[in-house]
This record gives sequence, structure tokens and C-alpha cells, in this order.
Amino acid sequence: MKKRSGFIVMARLIGLVRPLAGFMLLAVAMGLIGNLFAAFITIFGGYSVLNILGLDVGMPLAVLFVCMAVFAAARGILRYAEQACNHFIAFKLLALIRDKVFRALRRLCPAKLEGRDKGDLISVITSDIELLEVFYAHTISPVIIAAVFTVIMCLFIGSYHWLLGMTALAAYAAAGIAVPVAASRLSGDGGLVFRTKSGELSGFVLDSLRGLPEILQYGRGEARLSQMNERNDAVSDDEKKLKQNAGLNAAATNTVVMLSDTVMLLLAGWLYANGAVEFDGIVIPTLALFSSFGPVIALANLGSTLQNTFAAGNRVLDILDEEPVTADITDGLKTAFTGAEAEHVDFAYGSEKILSDVSVDVPENSIIGLIGRSGSGKSTLLKLFMRFWDAQKGSVKVSGIKVGQINTDNLRDVESFMTQTTELFHDSIKNNVRVAKLDATDEEIEAACKKASVHDFVMTLPNGYDTLVGELGDTLSGGERQRIGLARAFLHDAPFMLLDEPTSNLDSLNEAVILKSLNEERKGKTVLLVSHRKSTMRIADKICSVENGRIS
Repeated sequence: MKKRSGFIVMARLIGLVRPLAGFMLLAVAMGLIGNLFAAFITIFGGYSVLNILGLDVGMPLAVLFVCMAVFAAARGILRYAEQACNHFIAFKLLALIRDKVFRALRRLCPAKLEGRDKGDLISVITSDIELLEVFYAHTISPVIIAAVFTVIMCLFIGSYHWLLGMTALAAYAAAGIAVPVAASRLSGDGGLVFRTKSGELSGFVLDSLRGLPEILQYGRGEARLSQMNERNDAVSDDEKKLKQNAGLNAAATNTVVMLSDTVMLLLAGWLYANGAVEFDGIVIPTLALFSSFGPVIALANLGSTLQNTFAAGNRVLDILDEEPVTADITDGLKTAFTGAEAEHVDFAYGSEKILSDVSVDVPENSIIGLIGRSGSGKSTLLKLFMRFWDAQKGSVKVSGIKVGQINTDNLRDVESFMTQTTELFHDSIKNNVRVAKLDATDEEIEAACKKASVHDFVMTLPNGYDTLVGELGDTLSGGERQRIGLARAFLHDAPFMLLDEPTSNLDSLNEAVILKSLNEERKGKTVLLVSHRKSTMRIADKICSVENGRIS
């Protein structure tokens, strides 16, 4: 994880506000006016007391009472409008950020996401992004409001005596800047540690839920629960530290406010005793300072909470800034499929060499089989044709063009890839198949399912194709999930099919139906087929053996 300073994270997050700058200015204007009204209710109260005492304050008592009543009513309306604008901005931006994150994950998939903790990713997408609401709804406009409000109030208080104005400025700076900065430094990396551990805990819980049958089968429930409790306690301890810092922050702020009011009263009294101000120079500046700490206290309260928010922002920016292994090509070539080939290809995952000087020719309208032990590189070769990774040496071509020169959308249009593990969504069977072609008709979906030998099974279900599939496809057997994955490949109707163990979980009857479908498709399809089954390889025109990263 890249560690960014709070200022960098804040600047990046603020940059996203540009499309909603008008709403932000409106929120600032209403918040500023509302806070001024709130402060001047007390100030006008002071003027009223002075008026009753017989001092000339330049306004009749009735006017002062009317102003206070109007300010009180307007304050509530303005506060509501300010919060409505801020939350409108926040929720719009959260939707925008989620869209950016999902687009980034799509760019990174699959190379950068293989082996990534899915629970931690879920934590980023949900809780971390949700936490940014605090920043957009309760940070940006309050900071601007506090800055402008401070200037106005310092000028007002300073109109009685410049020393009183400077005292007010020092008080606002202490409460709104010094205290939150000190609280932030006291928190250190606590927010980042807390968010990271929270993400890890989410991943651990998700793994536990997925592996619950195995945990129960092997009697590991107590041990797993103990580990979960240890992680939960660690997260709770980190959160406790953050809460303690927030408490210290609030105590320090209240102390500064009380001391500042006391200093203002004593200073104003001293100036009055020396003839530098009139009696109203004691009452009004003291009341003005006392009633005007609201905006800066809002900043002080952010000192501890922003650490958590910036940590969440840092984790979100990690995803947005991460570069994909293979960036999508949008300005490349477009081609129809006329065959594929790999020439002298080398590939390694880090330091682990997978393929070495591999060459294979896949002529149009042929079925080429790949056999070999597990881990020999068969699946990797298929992924290179899909350009999930780039070959480190040699070339991978489709229609005589290197895959890195073909527009990514076009490349994926001419290829259908079925992986060993079929991922299913918590949706209907129909929609799970339709993933391969979003505008597919019901007839096309049924035809693809018949080719994949899954139509008869679907029709036995109470709701047929509208039957809901459980989360991660847990309500279906491995063979049923596999056949739905194959139905997707048929529905995509690409001329080049890359099938990774398409029959590994099937009985001989269903395997025969699928192989018959592939044979019938051979006039318009080219198939690169990976399988350990000799029966599956009977339809291949040519079989290549991959051993130790080489083809023989």
C-alpha cells in the first residue's frame, strides 16, 4: 500500500468536487450566513441589554428583538439547506467514486486481482468509500466557512480594539488549527492501521463463511473462532485508541474555548480600565467570541476523525492509481478471426517460469487439444491468447496480428474463454447465461444451454430459467456450474473458443452431448481445448503435449 500524506489525499478528493462546484459554493454561502446569524443572535442580545441600561447602540430595542427572531428562524432553514447541499454533493460523489473504483477493478482484472484478498476489496468498495461521506458532507464546506467566518468576526471584534481582534484570531487559530493538528499527529498512522486491519478482518470472515463446511468437517470451528476473536480484538483496540484521541481532542477544544473567553473578558476589562474602550467594548467582544466558536469547533472535531477518513481515502486511491498489467488497447487494429498462433513464447509469474519457447499453431476451423500435467502452463497459454498477460518473449497472434496491437474489445469479441472455475452471480440462471451477450433473446439462451447440455436440467427446476442461483453458485453442483459456463461460451458465439477443462466435472453422457455440439460447430468455430480426459480429446484434430513449459 502506498502511503500518502493527508494533504495529498485531501487534494485528490477535493479535485473530484469540480463537477459540483456550484452546489459547494451554495452550501458555503448558506453555512456562512447561518453561522453569522447564530452568532449575532447573542450579539444582538448584548446590544439589547446595553439598550435597556440606557446606552446608545444605534438600534431601537424593538428592531433588535425582531432581528433576533428573524435570525433564529433563518438559522434553522439555512442549516437545513446547507446540510442538504453537502449531503447531495457527498452522495453524488460517492456514486462517482464507486463507478471509478469498479472501472479501475475492471482494468486491473484479472492479472492484478488474482490472489488479492477479496474481503479487503469488499471493505474498500463498501465501508471505505462510505467513510468518505464525512469528508464531502462535513469537511470541505465547514473548512471554507470557518476561514471566512473567522475573518469577519475578527474584523467585527477588532472594530472595538485591534488587540481584541488579534486575541479573537489567536483563539480561533488555537481551537480550529492547533488542536486538530495536534490530534492528527497524536493519532499518527492509527487511522490507516485501523482501516487496514478492518479490511483484513473482512477477508478473514469471508474466507470463514466460504469454507464453513470444511471447518465443521475437520473440527476447526473453535480454532477459527479464536483466530477471528483475536483479529476482532485487535481492531477494537485500534478503534479504542482513535476514540480516546477523539475524547482528548474534544477536551482540549473545550479548554481552549473557556480560556479564550476568559482572556477576552479580562483583556477587554483592562482596556476599559485604561480608557481604550467603552463599556460596550467589554460586553460585545466577549459575547461575540463566546457565541462564535461553532465553525472552528467543527474543524477541531475533525482532527481525530479525519485520520480515519484519509486512511480510507488512501486505500481507495491505491486502487484508482494502480496500473494494470495489460492496459486496454483502444487505438489499435480491428480484425476478423482467421487463425491464431504462439511463436517461441516465454512467460513467468514473477520468478516462476511457466512457459519456455512454446510454439503452437491453431488454424481456422480446427480443434487443437492441449494436454499435460497440472501446472505445466496450459491455462496460462489460453490467458495469453486472451491477453490477460503479455508474453515476455516471443509473440502471440490472432489473425496474424500480435494481440497487443488489436483493440481489446475486438479481441474479446472474436474469442470466447471458459475458465476452469465458473463464477456465478446471485441472479437467475437466465441472467447468468446472458452475461455473455446482454442483448440475447430467450431463444438464443435456450439454444446455447442445449449445446451445453444444461437445458434439460434447467427445465426440471420449479422456475426454469428464472430460478435464482445462490451466492457464488453454491446451490448448483460443480457440473451444473460448468455447463452454465460453457453455455456462456456458446452464447458469446465467437469464432475462436478457448476452453479450459470444459468437461472435467461432467458424466460421460453430458460430455458426449457437449462434444457433439463442438463437432457440429467446427465449420464456423476454431477451438483451443485443454483437458485431461482422453475421451474429450477424441474430437481434436491435433493434440499438443505441454510438459515443463514446453510443447511437444
